[in-house]
Amino acid sequence: MATTGKAIYSIGAVARMLGVPTATLRAWEERYGVVVPERGDGTQRLYSREELERLRFIKQQIDLGLSASDAHRLLEDQLTGLGGGGETGPEIPPVVLIAERDPYAAELAEYFLKTEGYDVCTALNADGARAMYEERSPQLVVLDLLISGGAGFRLCREFSDPDSAQVLAVSTLDSAEEALTNGASAFLQKPLSPLELVSMVRDLFRTSALTRTANPSLERTGMGLGIGN
Repeated sequence: MATTGKAIYSIGAVARMLGVPTATLRAWEERYGVVVPERGDGTQRLYSREELERLRFIKQQIDLGLSASDAHRLLEDQLTGLGGGGETGPEIPPVVLIAERDPYAAELAEYFLKTEGYDVCTALNADGARAMYEERSPQLVVLDLLISGGAGFRLCREFSDPDSAQVLAVSTLDSAEEALTNGASAFLQKPLSPLELVSMVRDLFRTSALTRTANPSLERTGMGLGIGN
């Protein structure tokens, strides 16, 4: 089967990303048969990005206290429930990458987006952001344009992809026009309020804050994200 144009991961890479032994992945495949990777030359397991996300879903359910069998059963039920006969993935939370130079701002943004149900990962420099982008394939990148001395504009061009990721550019500078020119879908100037950030993320995922009840913890706090220069 041809794999041209598809992201393909080895079983070793998948094991490292999920933090589980390769033997466990083989056991899950043989015992439950829910996530079955393609075989290269009949031997090497080749995992697609979709299969990686399904395994990530299983791992998350196990971390929440489900047994491996129950986690696989839940995944199978969701696949069947979507009516795609296993062709489409489960309703996995959207992945948001926070590429932020300020660790404190990154931690706060991660916390508030996680409380809204998003799967959040963070990077504190340009190289880390590129690596995390490749590993997690986020649907949205919250990108500080001044990360790594102003590398955010270059990252904005690299990450903006109409078929995969959107970029929400943020900066202490008024760089809206330049950010949008470089491919960003939206721009927010720092300091950000948690409610402002979450509302913008919802809008970019087409779930406007106007149609949902705001998280009470967002309304109770007046702290900004990314205060400073």
